[in-house]
Amino acid sequence: MSSGDRQVLVWWACLSILAVINIAAWTYVVVSGDHSLDEAMVVLSGLYLFGCAYRCFLPVYDIPRIGIVNSRASSVMVGRSVATVAELAFAAQWAVFLQANPLEFVRLVSLTIVPLIVVAEICSWHAVLTTNNRGHIYENSLWGIAAALIVLCLVAIAIRDPAARTLALAVWAVGGAMYVAYIFSADVPTYRARWKADLAQGRTYLSIAQGVADVSQRRVVSRRWEVWRGEVVWMTLYFSFGVWVSISLIQAHGA
Repeated sequence: MSSGDRQVLVWWACLSILAVINIAAWTYVVVSGDHSLDEAMVVLSGLYLFGCAYRCFLPVYDIPRIGIVNSRASSVMVGRSVATVAELAFAAQWAVFLQANPLEFVRLVSLTIVPLIVVAEICSWHAVLTTNNRGHIYENSLWGIAAALIVLCLVAIAIRDPAARTLALAVWAVGGAMYVAYIFSADVPTYRARWKADLAQGRTYLSIAQGVADVSQRRVVSRRWEVWRGEVVWMTLYFSFGVWVSISLIQAHGA
């Protein structure tokens, strides 16, 4: 086994341990919480958390159809479907949280979050099915816009209501701002570079029908660090900080 293979296995083990810790934390918050916890928030957070846990146990690199485990459960079709449900649930969590605020601006923004992410998911599926990275450019740009709107709302809430200036809100705002910066300075440019490279090589893309057949049937198992290196940072941050935010939203909304 090469050192690169060992790096991937160590990373995968860390993701799996992280998933177990996250499940335990979510369970503790839900079980130890009182009746003030909002049921919708608990369900939405659970969908997001268990979706992320699934993807920690069975990581998939969508466009090249690469997974670490040779299993039907590790197919791109399954992984992308799980991700879609989880990401829509996370967007809905933010919409519910913002909608409960009395500020008109915040309530209006809350109505845009889920539609933005629905369009982002459509772009993501188009990219995954056709193997055209341009869809990921649009997808991640929409996520960045949604996050920027949420950060603006958090700042507006903090300015208007001193009682809302909690540690959680500060962490959300700072973390959200960092996420927006990462999306537009690193993530979107990465997908744009991949798209440009494909164009330069004259890559032929799949049709939607061909893509559906491809993601349902083709799996490439690889544990090479060179293959996974570009996915490690965003996946690790997404499955850690994103889940922690989701869990904290349960308590904040029920407070």
